Amino acid sequence: MIIIPLVALGLVFVLGIILIVRSILTPKRVGTIERLYKQRKFPQAIKMAKQILLKDPRNADAHYFLGLSYLEDNKPELALMELKAVNQIGKFDGLIREVPFRIKIAELYSKFNQPEEALKEYLLLLKNDPENPEYYYQSGLLFEQRGRADKAVGYYRKAISLNDRHANAHSRLGSLLFRAKRLGDAKESLEKATRLQPENAQAHYFLGKIQKEAKEYVAALASFEKSAKDSEFKTKSLIERGNCLYYTGDMDRAEAELQRAIKLSQQPGSAEIIFARYLLAAMYEQSRKIEEAIEQWETIYAVKPDYRDVGQKLSNYQDLRTDDVLKDFLIAGQEEFIQMCRGVVEGSSLAVHDVKTINGGCQIIAGESSTKWRNQRTQPRLIHFLRITDPVDESTIRDFNELIREQGVSRGLIFTSSTFTRMAQVFAENRPIELHDKETLQRLLKKYSGNS
Repeated sequence: MIIIPLVALGLVFVLGIILIVRSILTPKRVGTIERLYKQRKFPQAIKMAKQILLKDPRNADAHYFLGLSYLEDNKPELALMELKAVNQIGKFDGLIREVPFRIKIAELYSKFNQPEEALKEYLLLLKNDPENPEYYYQSGLLFEQRGRADKAVGYYRKAISLNDRHANAHSRLGSLLFRAKRLGDAKESLEKATRLQPENAQAHYFLGKIQKEAKEYVAALASFEKSAKDSEFKTKSLIERGNCLYYTGDMDRAEAELQRAIKLSQQPGSAEIIFARYLLAAMYEQSRKIEEAIEQWETIYAVKPDYRDVGQKLSNYQDLRTDDVLKDFLIAGQEEFIQMCRGVVEGSSLAVHDVKTINGGCQIIAGESSTKWRNQRTQPRLIHFLRITDPVDESTIRDFNELIREQGVSRGLIFTSSTFTRMAQVFAENRPIELHDKETLQRLLKKYSGNS
C-alpha cells in the first residue's frame, strides 16, 4: 500500500521537473524566434512559433512573433489572426512592446475594413500618449470613414494643434470643410497642405474644386494637373479638367481630357464616368455630332436609365434612325444648315432679305416674293429655325414676341425640330406668331430636299 503513494509522488516530481524545464527553455526558444525574425528568416521563425504554440497555445510572445513573421511573409490575414490572439491574452510583460503592437494591429484592422476595431486601438494609444498628433490623425480618418465628419474635423484640428506641419491633417480637414461648403476655411487648409507637401494630390484636387466654383479656371486647371499625377485622383482630375475647359470654350481639349478619363477608368458605372459621358454628349450635341452624342447617351442609359434627361434625349433623337432629312437638318454644318433654312423659306414663296446665326439655330427676315400690285409694300416676317431637342418654352416665345416689336415686322414664325410646351402655345395664341413643330418642319424639309 505504501508503493502507490510513492509512485504518485514520483509522478508529481517528474511532472514538476518537466514544467520547470519547459519554463526555462520556452523563453529561450521564443528568444530564438525573435532572433530569426530580426534576421529576416521568416519561414524558420514561423515554424518554431507553431511548435511552441502546439504545446503552449497561450504564449503571447509566440503569437506576436508569428504574426509579425506572417506579415513579412505577405500573409496579412494570418498575421491579424495571431495579433488578435495576443489581444485576447492581454499580457504585455514579455517580449511584446504594447505601443508598436497596437499600432500594427490597428493598421491591419484598417486594411481589412474593420474601422471600429482599428478606432478602439487608436483610442487606447491616445490614453497612453495623448500628445501624439498621428494618433489623432488616424482616429480622424476612421471617424471620417464611418461618416462622422463632425468628429473627424475635431480630431484633425487636434492633430494640427499638436503639429502644425502635419500636411495630411490639413488636407483631410480642407476636404471636409469643402464638403460642408465652408470654402474660405477649406481653401486656407488646402493651401497650407500644398505648401507643406507639394505632391499632396488630395489637397490639389479639392483646391481645384474650390477654384472651379469661383470660376478661376486657369488656376483650377493647374491644380487638377497636379492632382492627376496620383493614380487615386487621376480619373477624377481629368474629368474636372474637361469640365473647366468646357466652360472656357476649349472644346477640343475638353473632349480629349474626358475621353482619356473614360478610357482610363476601371469603374465604367461610377458617378464620375457617367458624368464625363454626359458632358461629352453635351459637347457633341453642341457641335452637331449627334450620332456620337447618342452613343454616349445609350451607354449611360444602359448603366443608369434614370440619369438626368438621358431618356428624354434618346427619345427626342429617335427620328434620326428613320428620317434622314431631319437627321441632316440636325447634324449639318452651319453653312449647309443655313442653306436648308433658306430653301424652306423660299419654298414657301418668300424672298429672303437677311440671314444670321442665333443660339440654337438661325434667323431669317423674309418678305413676299411678289405682290399683286406693283406699288404695294411687302410685309416682312421674322423667322426662327431652332434645331434643338428640348420643348420650346414660354420664355422663348416671349422673347421672340419682343423681337418682333423691335424689328417692326408684321408676323413671326418659329420652326423647331422638337415641340412646344402648352404654356408656349397659349402665349402665342392671339399674337402674330406661328408655331411649327417637328412634324411640320419634316414635311417642309422633305419638300425642300425634293426640289434641291
